[in-house]
Amino acid sequence: MKVHLHPSTFSIVACDPARQEWGVATQSKFLAVGSVVPWAQAGAGAIATQSYANTSFGPKGLALLSSGLSAQATLDRLLAADEGREHRQVGVVDRAGQAATFTGRECLAWAGGLTGPGYAVQGNILVSEATIAAMAAGFELATSELADRLIAALLAGQRAGGDRRGQQSAALLVVREKGGYAGFNDRYLDLRVDDDARPIERLTEILRLHHLYFGQSDPAALIPIDARIARELQRIARQSKHYTGSITGRYDEVTRQAVEQLVGMENLEDRWPLGEARIDPVAFEFLQKAYPVKKQPVIKQRARRKV
Repeated sequence: MKVHLHPSTFSIVACDPARQEWGVATQSKFLAVGSVVPWAQAGAGAIATQSYANTSFGPKGLALLSSGLSAQATLDRLLAADEGREHRQVGVVDRAGQAATFTGRECLAWAGGLTGPGYAVQGNILVSEATIAAMAAGFELATSELADRLIAALLAGQRAGGDRRGQQSAALLVVREKGGYAGFNDRYLDLRVDDDARPIERLTEILRLHHLYFGQSDPAALIPIDARIARELQRIARQSKHYTGSITGRYDEVTRQAVEQLVGMENLEDRWPLGEARIDPVAFEFLQKAYPVKKQPVIKQRARRKV
């Protein structure tokens, strides 16, 4: 007899019509939930398939959404063809932001879901329905881009109780047309924490790094490299062994080349106006944290013996 494990999971599927983004965020007491639950396609929609998850709902559902079917019609079509539907839990959002959710009668309590404008939240084996209500409120109250709002929903759900078996993994998937690396696909971000005691918090940290490395600098926020900043950059570049000169506070050509070599090593090119004497404060703060000032060791003098 083969035993099938199932993700005891809570998730949110959502759409940002202004940015034309679709996404899924999920947490589960299950190893590598990101390999099972989240599915999304730019211009089509997003799907979360969980409880005794039918992973064929991902590609089949996206094909139906891509053909123009609504979230509810797609969900109805998937469930009608599935004999194990009463064990499934699914959330769907379509290209227009319409959402639908389903919880089968055989899903383990507490299990349920709800929909709101542009999103659906659902969960099973939860402490209580408060998790779902908190996720919806967290998403609606959050600001910034879709990825941050999805994370806000997960954090709110966990604070309200979350999965009654605990935590293990979390995932965040957001797509938009040509949103992937160098514009070659639609995967704006696909972030996963496969096994961690606090996976949502770790996922939040990884999202911050994604914003750092792939976010665009605001030209209005760039600050000039004055003597104070130049000294700090020389210190950092010296610590990273890219600069061997003196700490002069002058952002001369030697300093600039050394700093830009460090920037390349740290993959911060998109955050740095190369060739200029200005700096992105977000990238500057990252370098300061990555290369902190080293504390000088305290040398204790040996106490003299009395004669």
